[in-house]
Amino acid sequence: MKADLIGLLFPRRCPVCHDVVEDRGERVCKICRLKLPYVREPSCRKCGKPLYAEEKEYCRDCAAGKHVFRQGKAPFLYDEVMRQSVSRFKYGGRREYAAFYAEEILRKCCREALLWKAEAFVPIPLHPSRRRKRGFNQAELLADELAKRTGIPSDAGLLRRVKKTHVQKELSREERSANLKGAFSVRKGNLPYKKVILIDDIYTTGSTVDEAARVLLKAGADSVYFLCICVGRGN
Repeated sequence: MKADLIGLLFPRRCPVCHDVVEDRGERVCKICRLKLPYVREPSCRKCGKPLYAEEKEYCRDCAAGKHVFRQGKAPFLYDEVMRQSVSRFKYGGRREYAAFYAEEILRKCCREALLWKAEAFVPIPLHPSRRRKRGFNQAELLADELAKRTGIPSDAGLLRRVKKTHVQKELSREERSANLKGAFSVRKGNLPYKKVILIDDIYTTGSTVDEAARVLLKAGADSVYFLCICVGRGN
């Protein structure tokens, strides 16, 4: 009765169409699930972006050996459907979407992530001023949902954003890297983990994940991985 009352007062919204999900217990409309742009194989063995040539193992960026992180995965391609969904999650206050995203990450990426044997999920932090304005950190919500389902702890206090950066989507690849230099710091004291999974919403060029990974490796981590909701298109 309690669950029915909560569902009546606060109906679950579909992360694709944003209408009320009619099917009890589901997090997404059945018809909307067909619209979800899952990453298909082959995908880059480094960052998880889809590849359009079966003979390739890595996308162009990863083949050049530019990245600091060890490996990463995401269940969805960042297309218009997911752009709108993630936008509502981040800027529209649809915090309940985090549970759906976490379940899809685990459903599609669990096999690889288990091999990483990570000791903690570490969400990419927001600058304090941006967090105050938004009211929450979407990566932290996602990390918490993943922690609930896996038993791997989420440590939102390990990384701090000490530099207020410009919005990444407005910058070129080179500008993104420069923008993030010195953006993160690690909590004082010995780093308690050797293997860490960074959590963020979208992976495009990898600049944010690389800078966070660089700081963690310098602090004593051995391996840094990432899990995201979406990745950009590969090549």
